Amino acid sequence: MADEGSGVLRLGERSFGPGEFAVMAIVNRTPDSFFDGGATYADEAALAAIDQAVADGADIVDVGGVKAGYGEPVSETEELRRILDFVAAVRDRHHDLVISVDTYRSGVAKRVGEAGANLINDTWSGADPDLAAAAAEVGAGLVCSHVGGLKPRTDPHRMAYEDVVADVIRTTTTLAERAVAAGVRPDGIVIDPTHDFGKNTLHSLEVTRRVDELVATGWPVLVAMSNKDFLGETLDLPSGRRGPATLAAVTIAGWLGARVFRVHDVAAARQALDLVAVLHRAKPPAYTRRSLA
Repeated sequence: MADEGSGVLRLGERSFGPGEFAVMAIVNRTPDSFFDGGATYADEAALAAIDQAVADGADIVDVGGVKAGYGEPVSETEELRRILDFVAAVRDRHHDLVISVDTYRSGVAKRVGEAGANLINDTWSGADPDLAAAAAEVGAGLVCSHVGGLKPRTDPHRMAYEDVVADVIRTTTTLAERAVAAGVRPDGIVIDPTHDFGKNTLHSLEVTRRVDELVATGWPVLVAMSNKDFLGETLDLPSGRRGPATLAAVTIAGWLGARVFRVHDVAAARQALDLVAVLHRAKPPAYTRRSLA
């Protein structure tokens, strides 16, 4: 169980209490990103993206050096070349920012943790059995995900579940418990249903409808739905036109209790989630002058 029921998520110098939403900005250090085609591959562009995300209200930045899906092979050495010095530069630039690194390799996790990363975003569901121990060694938190048994960088094909949400809960909570046993702090663990990974569109929609069941496990829930294919297939939209759908999905997940939101448009997500927080009475309105003066 997460943090003995206190509900506090602690990452680096930051603490996020119950009802407090954390926005995670996406910064891809890859030349072949599905969304931006490598717009933040160069150092200067990536650092500018970090600065803008912070200005727009990001609590966390998620840095990735390997494209999630099919593409050219990327060695561990190349992955480190793309992200290691960059993580150190971001830490020097933004001392209190939570830095997440999207990697499934324990060797990468250890090095980036030493360079200042606070969270290891394991999108591939413990494919490297040493990853949790590496996160624990450097004091980093860990994202525990669900991919239906897929190997890293493979796309789903004819995936089938008796109950996809039950499978997600079973997998992610088991990984979370193993992470605690490996030495990861319970209050640094997040579970992620991992939309589209190991899932068809119907699966991802079902997970979205039932986010509250993941929340009920007691572990903080991360959702990464931004511009995903399940939104495109549902509404027949190309990747560049999924912003409003992303915002709707983020808002629904926030209402159902998700805590961390991995997004491309930080400002829009921040605004939507701030409204959800007010509607949930987790925070007051910024001001209430209308018809009161």
